[in-house]
Amino acid sequence: MTNTTDNPTIPPAIDAGTLEQLPRATAERLVKEEGWLVPAIVARAFIAAGVGLRAKVLSRLLPAVGPLALTVVGGGVFARYAQQARWSALPVSFSDAARITSSQIYELATYVQQSNPDVTRQILTVLSRDVSTMTALGATIGALAISYLSNRSARPA
Repeated sequence: MTNTTDNPTIPPAIDAGTLEQLPRATAERLVKEEGWLVPAIVARAFIAAGVGLRAKVLSRLLPAVGPLALTVVGGGVFARYAQQARWSALPVSFSDAARITSSQIYELATYVQQSNPDVTRQILTVLSRDVSTMTALGATIGALAISYLSNRSARPA
């Protein structure tokens, strides 16, 4: 039985099994049109990643969130970082990184994507460089992440 708190909410029209079966062109269109997809990929990659990479991802995501949002996003699980919210480098322990669920990271990634999409792109870049994480994601979801990165970097500033 799957723990629903460990899976980000994905609209019923497109679930994880469907994503794995999509043609590449359709998958690329979804990346462009569906704002929820990138945070879902971040959440899936985060859960698939080792604890060291999870801590690294959190230490990059959390500074992009203000103190008030840290107390609300993810059910308040990130509130302990509110005092350090504006630090350029935010230390995250391995035990903290291990306790974060995919739904909490999904909420955090959604907030960061809306407030600072460049940080989300940086996170996807970090995750896409980890071979074991990309292997765990599967070829289609990995291709979606790479497509998102290449589409965003090709746009004029």
